[in-house]
Amino acid sequence: MSRDELTPVQRAAAIAKGEGADRMPCNPNIANGVARVYGCKISEFNTDPIAIAKAQMATYERFGNDSLRVFTDLFTWPEAMGAKVVCPDDDTVDLLEPAITDVSQIGKLRPADPLKDGRLPVHVEAMKYLKEYSDGIVGCSAGVVGPFTLAFFLIGIDKMLKMCRKDPESVHKLCRIALETCKNYAAVAMEIGLTPTISEPMSSCTVVSPKVFRELSLPYLKELVDFIHEGGYNPVIHICGQTNKIWKDCADLGIAGWSIDNVASIEECKKTVGDQCKIMGNVDPGPIMFGGTPLDVRIGTLQSLKAGWDSPKGFMVMSGCSLPVDSPFENIDAMMDTVREVGYPVSIDRIDAMLEEALYQKQKEEE
Repeated sequence: MSRDELTPVQRAAAIAKGEGADRMPCNPNIANGVARVYGCKISEFNTDPIAIAKAQMATYERFGNDSLRVFTDLFTWPEAMGAKVVCPDDDTVDLLEPAITDVSQIGKLRPADPLKDGRLPVHVEAMKYLKEYSDGIVGCSAGVVGPFTLAFFLIGIDKMLKMCRKDPESVHKLCRIALETCKNYAAVAMEIGLTPTISEPMSSCTVVSPKVFRELSLPYLKELVDFIHEGGYNPVIHICGQTNKIWKDCADLGIAGWSIDNVASIEECKKTVGDQCKIMGNVDPGPIMFGGTPLDVRIGTLQSLKAGWDSPKGFMVMSGCSLPVDSPFENIDAMMDTVREVGYPVSIDRIDAMLEEALYQKQKEEE
């Protein structure tokens, strides 16, 4: 169990009221590593909704993270629309074949039914169990892939990139059908009582230009966000890679939070859109959280806190993206414990002193 004085729900309420709390919110974004905590294989998630929900709760009980999410991989939605996937025994599902191979087949695609198609019903049932287990203790969300990214997986990444340049009309058709699947899933999540959160990795400036994003992704992302708003919820968006040139576009959608990757700057993001939405990030999930030492994690966490603690609409310490499955537990503990030690309200002097000491310890280790 965590050493926290407040539950995540109590902590969020206190901070929202401008009151004191035990610490800043923190979410290491453990993803399918929850299977390691719960003691099951990742493949169990594909068929057992109780395993998904109990693994999330086991992770909260072990680390005290401030949010839980029903989400296993990016390919649940394309699979439900006809794509083929590889399901390893104890690793994350991957895409094997897209649903279609040519634009002439777009008309054959149909929006997925979350209650019937692929693994979506398993996730829907997991939402119900997780809502029951966590009610009043920790906030829960339902992850959904964004329309633009789903379109990539429906026809294949290389083909979609070519279409963005040479056949934008077909991209719009594909995104439209993808959006309907996203809406269907979000609607069920909201009916259960979970907030949809959106992952749009293929909208990254590392993948497509800001111009392509604004023309081919943003209209459908906006429609999905508006749909979630109409349902009474406000989503967080995560886009992998560098996103600095589209921060304002996304914040202008009126989102609750913006989760940035480790290659992006919290300081610059705070200055650009911190007065519009909560900033979330961005300790490196690879070399630091997975491959580093607890001291490396402590330094990375303090650096993120130093950059973002005073963001006007709030800040949450997170890893820059989902953690690798076998990220060491002691590194996750180091992130959570560092945030606990900083406390709340946050003192920048305390952060500076802790960071100076940690950097000195790191220097001594390397000598």
